[in-house]
Order: sequence, then C-alpha cells, then structure tokens
Amino acid sequence: MSITIIGAGNMAKGLAGLFAAAGYDVVLGVRDVAKGKEIAAKLGDKVSAYEITSAVAKSDIVVLAVPYAAASGVIAAAGSLAGKVLVDITNPLTPDYAGLTIGHETSAAEEIQKLAPEARVVKAFNTLFAQVLQGGGKVAGVGATVFIAGDDEAANDDVAEIVAKAGLKPLKTGGLSLARYIEPAGGLNVALGYGRGLGTAIAPTWSGVA
Repeated sequence: MSITIIGAGNMAKGLAGLFAAAGYDVVLGVRDVAKGKEIAAKLGDKVSAYEITSAVAKSDIVVLAVPYAAASGVIAAAGSLAGKVLVDITNPLTPDYAGLTIGHETSAAEEIQKLAPEARVVKAFNTLFAQVLQGGGKVAGVGATVFIAGDDEAANDDVAEIVAKAGLKPLKTGGLSLARYIEPAGGLNVALGYGRGLGTAIAPTWSGVA
C-alpha cells in the first residue's frame, strides 16, 4: 500500500518518515521534483517524489501537508481525487498564529471537502508538531494521540489503521464537522508551544480513553 503526501515541508517529511518506518511506500507530491527527490533520498528507499498530479494518481490515500492558504491551489493541481481518502492536516491560523481564520460554522476540513467534493476528507495529525513526527511520533515516550474526524467511516478506519501502524494512538471523534473542535486544539498547541515557550515536544491527548 502506498500513501501520497502533497508537500515537502517539515510536516510532510515527518509523516513520510513515520509511514515509511511502518512499512508503507510513500510518494511525495511536489512542484519542484528535483528538490523532492533530494528530500526523498534522505528519507530512505521507501520514499519517492513525483510531480503532484502523478503522485496523487499513485495512491488511494493522499495527505494534504501544505498550509491551509495553499490548499485550494494544490487541490486544483492534484487531478482527480474521486474516491480517494484525502487527509487534511492543516490548521487555519492567522499569520501571527494568534487565532483561527475560520471556525464555529465551518472548518478548514469542511472547506477542503467543498474544494474536493468527490474525495473522502478526513481530519487528522493537525494537533502534532513536525518535531514530534520527526522524533518517532512519541511524546514523553508514548505514542501521540491523533484525533480523527470524517463523514466516511471506512475512510476514518483507513486513517486510524495507518496511525496505529505508525506507532501513534488514533482517536476517532465523529463526523467532519468535529474538525471545528479539533482545529482550535491545534491552535492551542501552537500557542502553548511557541507563545508560552513550552516547546515543540508537546501534544494534546485525551485521558481515560482506551
């Protein structure tokens, strides 16, 4: 099974490393293929890089690992996403990271579903820092919690399976509208990590859940 990750930033690299270590073939979808191949080479032989449209065509699970502001353009460049699980890891943060640009009546995930109506959008991974992913996905020695929300239960199950195989703890929350709660949690994590100086080796979890 292969997983395509659109993006080549720190989050993309962290997820690619985790997924590859879990045994998945990972395809990076990038605009600059030469740079993407350099990144892929550093992540091991299970990671490759292609232009975005070609990369998306190679996998049934696609991770959108770009800033929310870039999502529209990337989705337009992705080609057909029909039937694919599209994992949204974005947080719709203001430029100063002090607040969200949307919320209450919608979420980044719901807006991305509108942009890709034939995809099965799942919210996940947005509450984790790239440094946690690049450190093996653990916080204080324990697999970090990944909150999952989506309207397609089979897609949620697919993402939960990937999360578990990567050594993290999946927590399915409900439908895609629950992203309206999960995205502020991601914003809070950023505020604590950077604004309060707690660093990037932190992540929210939910105590008492098996």
